[in-house]
Amino acid sequence: MDLAYLRAHPAHLPTFLTHQRIRETPVAGGDICAASRLTLDDGHSVFTKSWPERAARPVPDGFFATEAAGLRWLREADAVPVPEVLVALPELLALDWVEPGEPGPAAAEEFGRGLAGLHRAGASAFGAEWTGFIGALPQDNTPAPGPWSSWFARCRLLPHLRASVDRGALTAAAVALVEQVIDRVGEFGGDEPPSRVHGDLWPGNLLWGADGRVWLVDPAAHGGHRETDLAQLALFGGPPHLDRILAAYRETWPLADGWRERVPLHQLHLLLVHTALFGEAYAEAVAAAARAALRASGRATVDG
Repeated sequence: MDLAYLRAHPAHLPTFLTHQRIRETPVAGGDICAASRLTLDDGHSVFTKSWPERAARPVPDGFFATEAAGLRWLREADAVPVPEVLVALPELLALDWVEPGEPGPAAAEEFGRGLAGLHRAGASAFGAEWTGFIGALPQDNTPAPGPWSSWFARCRLLPHLRASVDRGALTAAAVALVEQVIDRVGEFGGDEPPSRVHGDLWPGNLLWGADGRVWLVDPAAHGGHRETDLAQLALFGGPPHLDRILAAYRETWPLADGWRERVPLHQLHLLLVHTALFGEAYAEAVAAAARAALRASGRATVDG
């Protein structure tokens, strides 16, 4: 199998893998899926991800189709490098391989400008036309006109708060703090029309390429708020040269007043995803983000 054959017959890829007709090398692929590098007969490399064979439950309906739709949608903006989707099957996703490289300030600045361009490409509504997932969790992508603040509370904060409570990952005090944020979300300001966002832009979903560019991978793409992408990018220590990324972004498309104070509000979404997925290890981060958001709003009691 070479790249031309794969493009013409994408559904044949699982058969070739089953019969070991392609050289396959396991690679890091995140916490959810099994990932491999395939080397085709023409020397071309392909990145694949699949649902682990020993997973506790079957692959959710539309899981890989959702990621493929998001990647294609981000790629259509022609603003930030996004790997090409080669195969999108119910049990497997294959993308063009991106050779990893080293982070650098020039790449960071180019990425910051490109990310602003991606966001500026916009979306027709908050949410998306495809099923929503973030990690293995379902996420409500039902298109909505906004305003952003009420949509964010209803479709991004509340569902993951409920899932975290069901898992027993949050204390009652932490739940009360998040509920205050949800109740007062309209007071934080910063409402904007929907941007074209990655949606899960923690630093691990940036791939610094050997070509000197920064690539976007593993999206939960949808129409959302551009500040959410930027706030998520600053989580877990942030990527190399974050200051260069943000400076180049703001030079290209300035942010609304108060954006720094809203960072904890936007980060709360992904932190709740982590308590819903991984449990109480992230509970204090959720509580701290909620406290910081409420203090920044200047309008709430932050006991707990």
